[in-house]
Amino acid sequence: MTLIQPDKKVALCSDHAGYELKEVIKDYLLSRGAAVEDFGTFSGESCDYPDFAHPCAEAVESGRDYPGIAMCGTGNGIAMTLNKHQGIRAALCWQPELARLARAHNDANILVLPARFIEPQAALEVIEAFLSTPFDGGRHQRRIDKMPL
Repeated sequence: MTLIQPDKKVALCSDHAGYELKEVIKDYLLSRGAAVEDFGTFSGESCDYPDFAHPCAEAVESGRDYPGIAMCGTGNGIAMTLNKHQGIRAALCWQPELARLARAHNDANILVLPARFIEPQAALEVIEAFLSTPFDGGRHQRRIDKMPL
């Protein structure tokens, strides 16, 4: 897990649809020795993903936490919310190759998972691809630099 730094925590967040998957991911990361900051939700009761996405994005954007992992039912709503933050490049991924390319080509700093459309084991494989892939830089950096701040 190369993205996880010893002085940083992995930021986690979800809505009610992603709560169970978030708990699986949190346990997995902790078992691998990663520190985690969980922004909620903390139950399966209906809630609104922006309430958890904004604090998660702020933690990653400020550099306090890095990287982030977020989930909601489809992943779309929480990804849209996260990407409203200027320093966030949240990528919705459901296969390891998508996660690898999100890191290698787009320097994604928050992985978003579609909780209702991915099995826990598959989600862990996506997370491993995301966390083990460095940013390629080069021509990809030029494109990142053209994103508005």
